[in-house]
Amino acid sequence: MDTGSGPSPRLAAALVLGLTVAACTAGDFGRPRPGVWNDVIGPELGFWAATARGEAASPFHLTDDEEQLRDRAWRFVMPAYARNYFDIQVSDLAYKRILPVEAQSSAISDYFNGLTGVAYRSAASRYNRLAEDAHADRLLLSPFRGNAWRVVAADRVRMRAVDASPLVPPDQRGPAFARVVENEGVILWVCERIRFRMASYRYALANLVVEMPSREAIRAERSIMALEQEAGPLCKIELIGVFGGGAPPDKPVVYKG
Repeated sequence: MDTGSGPSPRLAAALVLGLTVAACTAGDFGRPRPGVWNDVIGPELGFWAATARGEAASPFHLTDDEEQLRDRAWRFVMPAYARNYFDIQVSDLAYKRILPVEAQSSAISDYFNGLTGVAYRSAASRYNRLAEDAHADRLLLSPFRGNAWRVVAADRVRMRAVDASPLVPPDQRGPAFARVVENEGVILWVCERIRFRMASYRYALANLVVEMPSREAIRAERSIMALEQEAGPLCKIELIGVFGGGAPPDKPVVYKG
């Protein structure tokens, strides 16, 4: 356990939240709501925060597919059922890269606590909410997977152009490489949070059955199983492999496949 003098991620989150005045961030289709904070201020702060932490951060403009990838990732990296407003804002700040992803909660009991911490008309309503959340995740995974595949394919072209074209200045290699790292990081983060969601749903189902058995558990179980089947192919996409220790920007990237 780190006992250094620096603030913990959760403490840093509290400090940032104290300085941040943001409207509701949720938009439609599981994407952040358009606005000055979400589209301009937050990403700019995130770029500088990520740079200060020593993370890859590219000043390049996002392609349409890269922007869409990030929009579609938002649903999956946000809490499936937040315990409180603080958790929502911490995840949103991590999404914008103002905070590191480690600031997010990793307790699989969070979803169950949120599900049972509010009033519902019946036990069946809680099972229905669980089934609907898993079902909605499954429907949005396929578009994200297709988006991720297109981004990875474009990144391969990008790095080949950097290595092969004499018209590309050497100082473009660093930003290009950083963007590939960023893109892979988004895909890997979504895979990690999808696994976290599935574990949270499983935990919630098991504990709901213990606390309030219901025939509706069958529907929830089937929705979770369908999500698990859909999630498998996403996390098997063959990436270039530069995230977390790939080739440095002053050397050619070794491509897989």
